[in-house]
Amino acid sequence: MKSARGISTAAATATVLALTASACSIGSSNGPKGKGGPGQGPQRVQLIGDGSMANTGPQPNQPKVERLKPGQRPPQFVVFSWDGAGENDWKLFSHFRAVAKKYHASMTYFLSGIYVVPESKRKLYAPPRHARGAADIDFLDDRDIRRTIEQVREAWLEGSEIGTHFNGHFCGPDEGVGTWTPKQWKSEIRQAEAFVGSWRTNTGLRPKDVAPLPFDYRKELVGGRAPCLEGQKNLMKAERDLGWRYDSSSQGGLQVWPEKRNGIWDYPLQQIPMPGRSFETLSMDYNFLANQSKTTKGDPDKYEEYEDQTREGFLAGFDRAYESNRAPLFIGNHFEQWNGGAYMRAVEDTIKTVCTKSEVRCVSFKQLTDWLDAQDPRILERLRTLDVGHEPENGDWGAFLSEAALNESAKAAKAAEKAEKAEKKATTGPTGSPGTDADENGTAGSKDAGKEGTGAKDTRKEDSDEEGIQEDAGTEDTRKEDSDEEGIQEDAGTEDTGEEDTGTEDTGEEDADKEDVGTGEKAEGDEETAKEAKKAKKAKKKAEEAEEGRESKESKGEKKAHGKAKKGKKHHRKHHGSDEDS
Repeated sequence: MKSARGISTAAATATVLALTASACSIGSSNGPKGKGGPGQGPQRVQLIGDGSMANTGPQPNQPKVERLKPGQRPPQFVVFSWDGAGENDWKLFSHFRAVAKKYHASMTYFLSGIYVVPESKRKLYAPPRHARGAADIDFLDDRDIRRTIEQVREAWLEGSEIGTHFNGHFCGPDEGVGTWTPKQWKSEIRQAEAFVGSWRTNTGLRPKDVAPLPFDYRKELVGGRAPCLEGQKNLMKAERDLGWRYDSSSQGGLQVWPEKRNGIWDYPLQQIPMPGRSFETLSMDYNFLANQSKTTKGDPDKYEEYEDQTREGFLAGFDRAYESNRAPLFIGNHFEQWNGGAYMRAVEDTIKTVCTKSEVRCVSFKQLTDWLDAQDPRILERLRTLDVGHEPENGDWGAFLSEAALNESAKAAKAAEKAEKAEKKATTGPTGSPGTDADENGTAGSKDAGKEGTGAKDTRKEDSDEEGIQEDAGTEDTRKEDSDEEGIQEDAGTEDTGEEDTGTEDTGEEDADKEDVGTGEKAEGDEETAKEAKKAKKAKKKAEEAEEGRESKESKGEKKAHGKAKKGKKHHRKHHGSDEDS
């Protein structure tokens, strides 16, 4: 029987790039109970399938969703999420459940599907592009599978969300998740759902030993985080087709209000201050480690320093949002004991500090999504105009979100959109004429076409050295011990795994976000085109002036703060795994 699994000794002494493939393994697993409200479960139980799951009604201990009124200051949302989410001898899942419950927080647990599959049955898993049974993280032993199922059950009853971290945790350019097609992502998702929905059959655990999960995972699953923050572009296409509501796989963002891409809320880990350093880093435990020890077992004399720096970084990110634009803060974690548990202590202190403050709501991603979907779109659009560290003029939220300001802002946005369309039309001739850009399928389209999920933003994801959490594939070749079985790797016994995928990124799937620009319209002549372009520019300029007139000029101090944030982001992308200041 295996004890608490940590990252191997070899990985522990390796550089940042060699650690990455193991970063989401159950190196330190889960913890206590906690979060939510009373521990009473639903009254009605209707078993699903083999009894691994049950329909028990709406999830208990959910916050009331309230729509902001014009002029009302938004609450400060904070989401604590956990990649992998398994329980072992470290008992971190149960521990953080208890912490959450004590401080009235909900959390999101991104469960790895194979954490409820016995190692003896690993061949049930048919990962895309890999041999059947292959995985870059460990399967759990029987005792830890049972513990994990019990923790997942209690966490849901307390009000927290059970998302997904998918299954095999394959990273890097060599057949990693960043190379998968939408079809392959769907296969991975279906298998994760199947594993959670059939753990009783696969483990042999009897009803008298372990109660069923009190929810239908296929319906509860509305979001996830990809391994190594790779492959979001094609993953979001699959998620959109499956009706998911959000994704948290972006390789990084800033502390601004979120928006939708391809109809799905995009919740990136964010650039936050790295105390004592000249750059910022992503809001995740692993990123602090990568810029500190670069190993999971650094110098014990520095553990306290690492803990303090991480905690102060999380709190600095919180304070910046709380005291300015109130953008939701996303903090990612792993159940682990890296550097003597420094990061676990840092995040626990952060929970204690921020979740008790006035107007702060520590919620799950699903709960945040419920709130955002209930809001007046004009208010959300207005909130997105507040940059990192910027608050409304004189801190006057009443004026900033007043009915008059919302109407004026919406009017200006509409005028700007109209002007932009007119300008595009004026500069776009017949199909394929100069002034149009070909999209990835060779179709003429505007430069902005596909920006929600197919633009340059995502091209950086193909570079393994640009990963948001540096979860590189330093150990990739070791996972392919079954390479001679790759001919059957897609034959998982689940829907869609028998498909043949050649590695092309988009097998006939349409991008919903592409615009039909320049497909059959005739130019009206050079003179008319020039007039229309001039008119469009004028309208656009007028709309911009109206917007500027409504808002006060930013203070020099604010501009400087924002400049630092942007500089920090640029520096981090260049030196993501570096321990040097620029």
